[in-house]
Amino acid sequence: MDIKNLSRLVNLLLALTSVLLIFFIMVMLLKFDMLVFPDNSEVSADVNDTTEAASPENISSEVVDPYTVLEADDALPIVVGNCTNCHSARLIAQNRATREGWQDLIRWMQKTQKLWDLGDNEDIILDYLAEYYAPENIGRRRNLENIEWYELK
Repeated sequence: MDIKNLSRLVNLLLALTSVLLIFFIMVMLLKFDMLVFPDNSEVSADVNDTTEAASPENISSEVVDPYTVLEADDALPIVVGNCTNCHSARLIAQNRATREGWQDLIRWMQKTQKLWDLGDNEDIILDYLAEYYAPENIGRRRNLENIEWYELK
């Protein structure tokens, strides 16, 4: 057996090993319910239900788009079209900022992440983010100030 045939055999064995490894991982994920495929009937039913609820005359702050998990309103297509080209919509949903804070974040993305000029869409996006993803006064209380502490005995 010459070097060329030996090299082909090694490459074939590596490819076969890779395929078997991927197959093994998929089987393990399925076995432990870590890989789930949606039932198409449930997905189509959800889409039909939310499509009617999300029509322009029915939109309220309580309607969430099922695909992006963002609040649904008329500005949502503009937000999705400009923001989700680079990152997930969930990144938006998990953050909170004032309008100025969102604007600073956009400027940072434009300066360091090559975000394009948003033009007239910037005000629409900022209004949307400030309305639905503003800071909330929930969670941990503010730090106590001007407290005279005493030592427990």
